[in-house]
Amino acid sequence: MSDAASPLPRILEVRTKILKKNDEIARAMRGRFEAQGVVVVNIVSSPGTGKTAFLEETLARLHARGIPVAAVVGDLETDNDARRLARSGVPVRQIMTHGLCHLEAEMVQAHLDGWDLSGLHYLFIENVGNLVCPTSWDLGESVRLAMLSVTEGEDKPLKYPGLFNTADLVAITKIDLASACEFDRDLAVANLEVVRPGIRVLETSAKTGQGIDEWLMELDGRRLRGR
Repeated sequence: MSDAASPLPRILEVRTKILKKNDEIARAMRGRFEAQGVVVVNIVSSPGTGKTAFLEETLARLHARGIPVAAVVGDLETDNDARRLARSGVPVRQIMTHGLCHLEAEMVQAHLDGWDLSGLHYLFIENVGNLVCPTSWDLGESVRLAMLSVTEGEDKPLKYPGLFNTADLVAITKIDLASACEFDRDLAVANLEVVRPGIRVLETSAKTGQGIDEWLMELDGRRLRGR
């Protein structure tokens, strides 16, 4: 093997060790969440898909119903999203990754320190906007929600199959703009079927509220099944 090629096995070895440690922490966190009856949702999408608006509407509705809920928000440098979500009246904590393109289980674990999770029904994790990096990183979630905006195009699932293949649920966001964007809903769903056959797809709009009640019913159903 040439010197130029020799670093590759070392890189793979280090990555394997890092992922193994992450998975061990995630497994422990998942056990803790399940024991305390908390449904944890890891929201993953590209930047600009509408994660924060979707989560803001979700938190506000759950809080209005008196359901105990909290959120952890990942971002590269700012706490803008956390401050925005805190307006809903629920506990929110910010994780700044300082350039890292995904959240890791150890980061989430550290930012849950001191929180009494036993009283929560739901914990939402808003991941860093990226369609590649978060795919491999288990955060101990109950549900991985992948988002696809109508502004991104119908072929996104085919271009980034790793994310959609590991998702439990897909939300098509900004559906109120579908006509203006000439979004082909049937083609998008067909492409999702290719990548993840049988996956449940919700059509949502944080602006109009379309699909949000259906989303909350999905959460309630998953929590009841978990119990």
